Amino acid sequence: MLKKEFSLRKQKDFENVFNRGVYFSEKFLILKAVKNSLPFSRFGFVISKKISKKAVERNKVKRLMSESIRLSQEKIKSGFDIVFISKVGIVDKNFEEVNELIEKLLKKLGLL
Repeated sequence: MLKKEFSLRKQKDFENVFNRGVYFSEKFLILKAVKNSLPFSRFGFVISKKISKKAVERNKVKRLMSESIRLSQEKIKSGFDIVFISKVGIVDKNFEEVNELIEKLLKKLGLL
C-alpha cells in the first residue's frame, strides 16, 4: 500500500490532472499526468463501476495497481501527479499483467 503522502486524495488534485494532464492509453489502462511542485510524485487510481459492480473486485484492482507503483516507486521520476484510470477487462488480469501495463505507460511518458 502506498503511503498517504504519495497518494492523490483531494478532488481538486484529481481535477487538476484531468484538466491539464498528458494522456496515454493501453488496452486496459489509461494514464494522465501533470507536473507538480513537490519533491516527490503522487499517484491516484480511478476504478469506476463500469469495471465491475462488485466493490471487492474494484478494490482488488486498486490494490494491484497500488502495489505495482509501490514496488517501482524509486525508479519513477519525481515531481508529477499521476492518475491511472482502469478500463473494462482489467479485473481478469493478475499482478504481473497489471504491473507490465503500468510500466509500459510510465515508459511512454518517460517517467521510468
